[in-house]
Amino acid sequence: PALAVVLLLALVLLAGCGSGSSGSSATTGGASTMTRSSGPATVATSSTSLGTILVSGGRTIYLFKRDTGPQSTCSGACIAGWPAVTTVGAAKASGSAMASLLGTTKRADGTVQVTYAGHPLYWYSGDSSSGQTNGQGLNAFGANWYVVAPSGAAITSQASSHSGGGTTPAY
Repeated sequence: PALAVVLLLALVLLAGCGSGSSGSSATTGGASTMTRSSGPATVATSSTSLGTILVSGGRTIYLFKRDTGPQSTCSGACIAGWPAVTTVGAAKASGSAMASLLGTTKRADGTVQVTYAGHPLYWYSGDSSSGQTNGQGLNAFGANWYVVAPSGAAITSQASSHSGGGTTPAY
């Protein structure tokens, strides 16, 4: 499994390191791919053991506590493990996500990253399918990663049972 993750990360890097999502707020079984957005990203909500959290393309969204403003501090190996949620055009809100809290920031590679309540948004490459929160509370690349509540606040609690299992990567 670890080799598969490394190979997946290498493919993401070769594809241009960008990521995003457009379309529905859920996937139908299996993993959705984290690819560069060809249209507006949709930030929606999902009910989980952590409470109601933000998702995009059915995948859990995280914030990085090292980001102190709307500009991302995650690049290189960090962005390979924690792909940015990107958009083409203005991001859209769905469910209990609030359109008034959505924004964007331009990344060094020219892609436009979605922000929520001033936080750049990311997926976690260790979440292989919809509903997983394997990145919750991980300390990687200098700070912790947390799922995001519809209010824009980090949810810092741990789930009663970690979905998806697996091991914590040593970044």
